[in-house]
Amino acid sequence: MALEMKVPSPGESISEVEIAEWLVSDGDYVEKDQTIAEVDSDKATLELPAEAAGIVTLKAEEGDVVEVGEVVCLIDTDAEQPADEADNKETEDKSDEADKEAPKAEEQPKTEEPKAEEQSEPAADKTYASGTPSPAAKKILDEKNVPSSDVKGSGRDGRITKDDAVKAEGKASMGTPGPGKRGTSTKKMSMLRRRVAQRLVDAKNETAMLTTFNEVDMKPIFDLRKEYKDTFKEKHGVSLGFMSFFTLAVIKALDEFPAVNSMIDGDHMITYEYKDISIAVSGPKGLMVPVIRNAENYSFRGIEAEVKRLATRARDGQITVDEMTGGTFTISNGGVFGSMLSTPIINPPQSGILGMHNIVERPMAIDGKVEIRPMMYVALSYDHRIIDGKESVGFLVKVKECLEDPLNELMEGDARQALEL
Repeated sequence: MALEMKVPSPGESISEVEIAEWLVSDGDYVEKDQTIAEVDSDKATLELPAEAAGIVTLKAEEGDVVEVGEVVCLIDTDAEQPADEADNKETEDKSDEADKEAPKAEEQPKTEEPKAEEQSEPAADKTYASGTPSPAAKKILDEKNVPSSDVKGSGRDGRITKDDAVKAEGKASMGTPGPGKRGTSTKKMSMLRRRVAQRLVDAKNETAMLTTFNEVDMKPIFDLRKEYKDTFKEKHGVSLGFMSFFTLAVIKALDEFPAVNSMIDGDHMITYEYKDISIAVSGPKGLMVPVIRNAENYSFRGIEAEVKRLATRARDGQITVDEMTGGTFTISNGGVFGSMLSTPIINPPQSGILGMHNIVERPMAIDGKVEIRPMMYVALSYDHRIIDGKESVGFLVKVKECLEDPLNELMEGDARQALEL
């Protein structure tokens, strides 16, 4: 009996997927629940498990775009699993054939060597002296700034031919390719990558996006982490990172400037009372943006645990569409890759995104004295259609205040209680 395997629905809004990679070949025997393919939707990469054991017949090629519910392969459930002995015999036969062919490969060059020697002797050229380039070769060498003494001629008696001059390596002039590889490769982008690209273009074209910048003195956070990070990890099993501080600072700033937690729907502006914070992370298939639901209800421990869980799932390719849908504001940490300053692009239909960057020690004026402080540039990109300059700047200043005084702004004066120690 031939079982038809159809493309399952990855989510309500997804009508088609792309076959990213077949993990089995046509005619292979597969076990039930064995992963036989990876399929890309415009939101995530999903695994396709075999619904039964048997011989598989592929009905779609890698790169094909197929509708949800379409048959992509058949599984012959009546077929028996091939015996191990047959597999071993096939391997031995291949080895024997390779052994028989090996001597022939060694003998072939010997018969060709005399011919190669006979053909390598060039025709005589009596128009120039032995060991010097021809007029055409000399012109080429002069253009390349290559002395004739550096070129080994292949003509009679070592004469330098035009071909020798063309092949000679010299100082590359403007517009002249230098030595080294100049090949190219072409690879089709995955459906997820194409969707991300389209969303980024839409964000640039359909929003009035502006970016405002500020800088944050990270010393207070450094001091808190230095004092409590070991105890925090020992008790909660997760590290006390920067993401929990930034997430809680964003939540407090969103309370004060709710327009930043809003979206445009036609002629209406929707403002959300809850804070679903999207966290941009890098996954094997590209940028992933999992969401921390109702982040306003989380403590430092809760945020760090949720960030770790979502980042791990994104890295392992296990993130689901539901986990990446419905955020109201995004935080992107380009600093982990060494970014000093950037203008993050809004994640539609959201209206704001906060970009974190790397932390660099710089001399700062503190109370009339110069001190070395760990400083971070932060950037807020926002949709100017519904967020005014006053609100955007005020929002970022509030984030800065929370990060530079976390004990009072985020911990209510009691670090141990806030960290649940």
